[in-house]
Amino acid sequence: MCGRYSLTASLEELARRFDFEHGPEDFRSRYNVAPTQQVLTIVGGTPRRAGFMRWGLVPPWAKTSSQNRPIINARAETVAEKPTFRHSFRQRRCLVVADGFYEWQKTGSAKRPMRVVMRTGEPFAFAGIWATGDGPDGEPVSSCAIITTTANGVLEPIHHRMPVILPEELEALWLDTALDDPAALTQLLEPYPDDNLEAYEVSRLVNSASNDTPEVTTPLTHLPSPPEPPAP
Repeated sequence: MCGRYSLTASLEELARRFDFEHGPEDFRSRYNVAPTQQVLTIVGGTPRRAGFMRWGLVPPWAKTSSQNRPIINARAETVAEKPTFRHSFRQRRCLVVADGFYEWQKTGSAKRPMRVVMRTGEPFAFAGIWATGDGPDGEPVSSCAIITTTANGVLEPIHHRMPVILPEELEALWLDTALDDPAALTQLLEPYPDDNLEAYEVSRLVNSASNDTPEVTTPLTHLPSPPEPPAP
């Protein structure tokens, strides 16, 4: 699954990379994005539109409430078939923008948080789907989910699943609503090539969504050592 990620690039950099003109005015760098929060997404059009959606898909027929468990991920193997996802998969696809994501590697009884990034450090896009439904106050709420697939060679030692990262040359095709063939769309949902990704261990600060500072993304080996306890 994909349950946490980061987006630290500037809005100007993202506008150049993903070819949109205007983004949300209150955009800021994020180091520990968590489910139910507002996340930066891009939808197709001329020009493309960038804006916030709630991370946790709410289908149009469902009621938004604090009791609903957010649907943050959709499996590539079944996204074209499940009633919750299939309409969005055919007609409401988006890019969910990130520059790293976190996964926890189980080692014995412990779990080590790992951050996965592009070797170049560049931002990238998860394959997302979205929907619009009624919020608690009756106002429309746009929400999204990230599609996941089987792990590639980098992720396999860490976790058996990974988010679908779209190669840059396929992003426009993913956003093209003229493409609504489930079989053709499913072919885009492949594990990302190993050579372009790397993973490193980070601090357990990432375990709490309230920690949203640069230290969350810092490699564990680069963090300062805790002070020595005073001599008895």
